[in-house]
Amino acid sequence: MYTRAEEAEKFNLKMEMKKLRWAMDGAFWDLDISTPRTLDGLGRPVPGDPLPLGLSRGARLSRPKQIDFMQRFMSAPFVPSYAAAANGFTLQRVLTIPFADNWFGTLLGQFNLERFVSSVKNSEGPPPDSASSWMKTLGKHLQDKSLYALSFCSDLLLTPDDTLLLSVEGYGDDKKPRNKALFQHRFPHHNLSVEAVWPGLFVDKAGDYWDVPLSMSVDLATVASDSGASYRVCVHHNSGAPERLDSGQSEGIPAGLLPGLAVKGAICFRKNIDLWRSNAPKLKMVQPFDIFLSNPHVSASGIIGAAMTACFGEGAARSQIEDDDPQGFRGFSLQAPAVKSAFLADAFASASFSAQHGNFQRLFLDLTRFHARLDFPSGAKFLSGATHLAEDYFNSQKPNLEAIQDICPNATLSLQQQIAGPFSFRVDSRVAVELRNQNWNVRVDEPIFALEYALQVLGSAKAVAWYSPKHQEGMIELRFYET
Repeated sequence: MYTRAEEAEKFNLKMEMKKLRWAMDGAFWDLDISTPRTLDGLGRPVPGDPLPLGLSRGARLSRPKQIDFMQRFMSAPFVPSYAAAANGFTLQRVLTIPFADNWFGTLLGQFNLERFVSSVKNSEGPPPDSASSWMKTLGKHLQDKSLYALSFCSDLLLTPDDTLLLSVEGYGDDKKPRNKALFQHRFPHHNLSVEAVWPGLFVDKAGDYWDVPLSMSVDLATVASDSGASYRVCVHHNSGAPERLDSGQSEGIPAGLLPGLAVKGAICFRKNIDLWRSNAPKLKMVQPFDIFLSNPHVSASGIIGAAMTACFGEGAARSQIEDDDPQGFRGFSLQAPAVKSAFLADAFASASFSAQHGNFQRLFLDLTRFHARLDFPSGAKFLSGATHLAEDYFNSQKPNLEAIQDICPNATLSLQQQIAGPFSFRVDSRVAVELRNQNWNVRVDEPIFALEYALQVLGSAKAVAWYSPKHQEGMIELRFYET
């Protein structure tokens, strides 16, 4: 087993590699999202769709390593998760298998507690009349293989700059096994990721889950920075017919999941500004519960950039270029239906505001944080709406609702409040303006509620128990360096 020093060294390396998916802002790029639908706890948004909001915005260990950490240092024999539409309430536990100094494996087991309790309650025959009868009944139900799921993950450190991860998931019920291969290389100022998943789990902007038989990607991105220029290039390939996981109505298969190849590239410029930062001294001899949340401040940031996509295959034939669709693509586009290819280009922008009160040192109510972000995912759409509004104004006409809708940004709000000691409550939500809805124009979309426990000894880390009412999902995770 690893010592604390060895774990810390491996953790620091992983944190550097995890910067890969943070080179660009999450509103415009495809970042992994947290979900209890898979044993590794990860899903991907549909390429091209806005990232569904979740409390998954930070560097994190793999799911087996998170559970292993909780077992070792938080005395958690099992880690629970919940997904109403899939497994219900489940318990997970991990066994770590060190093969060499640079190679170890993890065996993650999952037990479906909700299904087990339901099968015991609904068992036929008279109730057991003795302790031995109870044990036999429970043993019979525990033999049901649909209660179990197992995942094996191999993590190999090839060189100080290269890692190779291989994982396979198997389920006792009728679910398809999931496989994943991930290679990561760290350049001095860039990170490279090569990934293949079969099948790959994706979630669209409506919150529906899809399985893609084979999904592969190659990703090169600059290391994330607070200010300045950064860019990213990604090649993504899908193969096979996507399948929806849940029953219910759907608007059809998202174009980004159809078989084909997509090459994406983008560049953006980011600027952070401190409007106010407290210079008041902190409490002496009292370590903050989170060092990154110990400075009261008011700050703002802005991002502006451009993105281009060239797609080939069935997805290009449905590349969202529909002039009569008010939600369709408005940027520069070229399409060649005969060869199933398309080229899309557009600008994007984002503005955010954050404020914090308190140093997160005292035991009660010493942290209040608010964050708001306004995303403009399509510069062409915004310019079109602004032009129409200007024409309506100069012609003394009533403003067009569609034009007003076009200039309305996608808003994201977050509020965090310390309750007591290292415990705090947080809620995140998107806020959408629907001017076509005559009854109520503002809609709260996909709220996420979370209880956070700051791990003070690690400087900036926390255990997060979150729940999504829309998806009826929740899980416990470890998060690092979230601000």
